[in-house]
Amino acid sequence: MRGIYVGGLVKGTFVELCLNSPAGGWFPVVHSLSWCITESNLPYIGLFFSPYLEKVSISPSPSWVYFGLPHHIVPAVASTISALPASTLQSLQIAYTAVWPDLKDSLSSIALRCGPSLTDFTSPIPLSGAAIDHLIHLPNLQEWRLMGHPPDYSTLPLPPTFPPLTRITLGGGATRGWLSLFERLEGSVPSTQGVTPLSRIKESLESLEFENSPGFIIDASFTSTIRIFRNLTLLAVRIDCHDEGHEGRCPFKLDDGSVTKFAMALPQLEYLYLGRPCSENTCATTVACLLPLSVYCPKLEEVEIHFNTTNIVSDFKTISEDPRFQTLRSLPRCSLDYLGVWRIPLAVDEADFEAVVDGMTDIFPAMGRCRPAEDNLDWEEFSKRLP
Repeated sequence: MRGIYVGGLVKGTFVELCLNSPAGGWFPVVHSLSWCITESNLPYIGLFFSPYLEKVSISPSPSWVYFGLPHHIVPAVASTISALPASTLQSLQIAYTAVWPDLKDSLSSIALRCGPSLTDFTSPIPLSGAAIDHLIHLPNLQEWRLMGHPPDYSTLPLPPTFPPLTRITLGGGATRGWLSLFERLEGSVPSTQGVTPLSRIKESLESLEFENSPGFIIDASFTSTIRIFRNLTLLAVRIDCHDEGHEGRCPFKLDDGSVTKFAMALPQLEYLYLGRPCSENTCATTVACLLPLSVYCPKLEEVEIHFNTTNIVSDFKTISEDPRFQTLRSLPRCSLDYLGVWRIPLAVDEADFEAVVDGMTDIFPAMGRCRPAEDNLDWEEFSKRLP
């Protein structure tokens, strides 16, 4: 039995499946298990916990997605999850689109029992520091999506190497903690030796996302850390000025120069989302920061980035006339299709509107979509005038 989906099954169905399993007896040879938790299947799901399990996904009943598991079944769910065989697991995914109770101890116990075969681990439930440290030491881990803070390495030895992850998604307000850990690991070995604990992941990492990060600031210290992952194709910071922790203050603190350095360091970027652009118009970046992104990231397809539009027409004029931009303007541009402007204001008269369209399409010749907020009518008009 390679795989099985367990949803709202009744007792009789469970017994029949078990008795007819290839292994005989009460324990089927199940390699892949997708468990949708319901009260009716909870007492019997353990019958499918095969020692040969390779892939497991766990989600709540659809009726519990938004309100969480009923309190009276939480102890049984925790106990059942704790009993899940983990030594042969290749993939463990706990549904993100759900409200989960505190199952930290149960899920941490699984993580601690996972072996070198594990390649994919997804959990919206924060793990213990020891469990995350164990995952970091697994040699074949390729993807993880975790909530919560990194281990406290003031009491643990730093890991000698980081697994060759290709995709990381981090959340739970711990963005700065993970960035600090990356900085510490990269600086833990003299650069003259050439090999650091991050040597493998610096080559392998393609997708890096930060979500649910209240109060996080996108500044030069952030980009200086991210620049070490030169093969990134996707970088996303999912924050909004209206999120909890920002109180309407713009979290975007980069300037044109720092964006240029950032673009030069990440030539493989295809998707870049640096916070949802807001209406504050207080950022130090201008449309001039878009040109190095277009030139130095030739594969770029989608961008969301703050830029100040107070003097947008003169900023476009500067790009076209200032000798400092002459070399950049002579180079090919990316084929960007989508620009997310959201709440960025655009207050120009009709005479200047065409200058904005011409200036933007000079930077992004292939741009076909511009996404503003629903009430941002000026950018809506801009979208209609795109070639």
